Amino acid sequence: MYPSIHQDRLPVFAAGATHRGPYKDGPGAINVPAAVWGMCVEPGDLIVGDADGLLCIPFDRVDQVLAAAQTKSAGEEKTLAEIAEGRLDTSWIDERLRSQGCAGI
Repeated sequence: MYPSIHQDRLPVFAAGATHRGPYKDGPGAINVPAAVWGMCVEPGDLIVGDADGLLCIPFDRVDQVLAAAQTKSAGEEKTLAEIAEGRLDTSWIDERLRSQGCAGI
């Protein structure tokens, strides 16, 4: 398990304004691949994260990942609405369990 961004002293950089400017004469390099906790990050990749961790999305797959995330989110919203309305059909779960030989279903 990798440490969280809150537990480690990982420097975080952003394209926006910062309270302290970077050194103009080093150390470091700009627009080169970097390894972060064993993950290769290329210039232009999208980094997203939350309390559970970080994810690097290659630049050429951002549109594909966004579309998949929007589809997943729409499905979850539909399920939540069905739960709230008391009409979520979970009979397929019992059917699947019976087909696998689970007793008591």
